[in-house]
Amino acid sequence: MAPPEQLIECIANVSEGRDAGVLAAMSAAISSVAGCHLLHRDVGPSAHRTVFTFAGTPDAVFEAAFLLYGVAAARIDMRVHQGAHPRVGAVDVCPFVAIRGVTPEDLVARTRVLGERVGAALGIPVYLYENSASAKHRTNLADIRRGEYEGIGRKAQLPGWAPDFGPPRNDRFGATVLGARLYLIAWNINLAPEVPLAVAKQLAGRLRGSGVMGTPGLFPGLKAIGWRLENFGICQISCNIVDADKTDLARVYLTAVNLAASIGARVTGSELIGLIPEKYLRKAGKSFCFDGSRSGELEAAVAVLGLEDLAPFVWEERFLEEVISTIAKNVL
Repeated sequence: MAPPEQLIECIANVSEGRDAGVLAAMSAAISSVAGCHLLHRDVGPSAHRTVFTFAGTPDAVFEAAFLLYGVAAARIDMRVHQGAHPRVGAVDVCPFVAIRGVTPEDLVARTRVLGERVGAALGIPVYLYENSASAKHRTNLADIRRGEYEGIGRKAQLPGWAPDFGPPRNDRFGATVLGARLYLIAWNINLAPEVPLAVAKQLAGRLRGSGVMGTPGLFPGLKAIGWRLENFGICQISCNIVDADKTDLARVYLTAVNLAASIGARVTGSELIGLIPEKYLRKAGKSFCFDGSRSGELEAAVAVLGLEDLAPFVWEERFLEEVISTIAKNVL
């Protein structure tokens, strides 16, 4: 079967990382749609959060996303949710990324259709962000998320902060943020067990582009926060690389190592969340590879970034292109 001419990806971040039954129901909902395939599932018990990465034809992926929202609305009660990661609702954020044959305008239009459907059919407050944002001040996820689940109902009453779709409040679900955006790399830098959360937050502030208290940070294409990963007993600098073409993983990592050492702290490795385009991992290893081969660059990247610090890292299984190519040929 020929691969489809149009392919998109969805990376849904769900506020559930502990109940295997709920996660199985969500996986089943995504996989039930013909033309859509679940590529990867990254479960975080400490964050109480799971990232579902799925791809396929636009119609299939948007239908799968709606079904995922339905399971979340039925199975997750945010009134009892506690986790390390900032969140506003049961499906905290649901971004869509064009892979092939889909214009930015078409993807934005489709996110608005989904937002209206989720709001009307499921009674969920929906905020559009990034390329789909309805106003400039609602583009940045951090600005929408500020106040989190506990404050989103009150925030909806403020001028300029009513949801784009759905009711102003849903105490059980919270709210959701969805939209079209460019590719983002989710990646965490691990600190030694003795390093406290305050230091993780300090380092995140030095690294991220927004900096601290009006003082810009070192990497404009980086968003970062400090948090504690209870199941491993460590703190992390949780990073989102929003401009991967200008923000090299190795530079960020080695800068974090040096900054930590300067204040008596220690970086032990890092953790990639979900999938990554191959070129960005090869770029991270290129300067540390002597033979210039593909495998040499990738092995160097794994070593330099300490990607096996918390768990084995098989780079052949983590490339977006490889996974999608296999699915396009054999499944879609």
